[in-house]
Amino acid sequence: MSIGQDEFVAAAKDLIDQLVTTQRDAIAAAATLVADCVLADGVVQAFGTGHSQGLVMEIAGRAGGLIPTNRLALRDVVTYGRDPADSLGPHTEREPAIAHRVYELAAPHENDLFVIASNSGGNGSIVEMASLVKDRGHRLIAFTSLAHATAVESRHPSGKHLHNYADVVIDNRGPMGDTLLPMPGGGEVCAISSITAAFAAQMMLADACARLLLAGRKPPVYLSANIPGGDDHNKALEEHYSGRIRRDP
Repeated sequence: MSIGQDEFVAAAKDLIDQLVTTQRDAIAAAATLVADCVLADGVVQAFGTGHSQGLVMEIAGRAGGLIPTNRLALRDVVTYGRDPADSLGPHTEREPAIAHRVYELAAPHENDLFVIASNSGGNGSIVEMASLVKDRGHRLIAFTSLAHATAVESRHPSGKHLHNYADVVIDNRGPMGDTLLPMPGGGEVCAISSITAAFAAQMMLADACARLLLAGRKPPVYLSANIPGGDDHNKALEEHYSGRIRRDP
């Protein structure tokens, strides 16, 4: 058995094709929620832990993406809440209670939309955040691996997973364990969920912007800060959401 870049490319292409084939309707439904949020002067609040923070960065605060987006992370309790740094540990993502502190610090408005990413969908902070945002009346889009989430027990006391709470579920098509290529003698390499989730997020963005244009609204999107005029363009649009979106330095 051989492994290498050709094998990874073939396996990754197969999963991306599966994503495009099976998730179009879910992505279109999610895009409608995103467009509705922007039209209602809401902010897209994106939350993830571990490597799912990559999906959060894909959605919030990058060139070509929407301005009214906010990154939520467990470290917010230190960065914005001034809690002690030792309040975070390697297993903090498994603790339900911290979700309440992260939500409180975000201070979301009623029209804000939440996007929560978790490959396994079962860690305590993820499930608690999903439960919390639904209790508070927000719409929720979940990015997860249904193959993984439905094969493992939740770490949340409810026994539920992220996808159990979502208005729209986007399945990143990642396999159990997230890795694609088996190695001789055991073990697997090359994770895929970050790639397929990012691909789905950009599909969602494209559809959301199309819906905004059909509604007569120019999509408020970032220019790259590394092109002339980018900073001025971005700051002017960010001003409308002052106090509601945060950008890491």
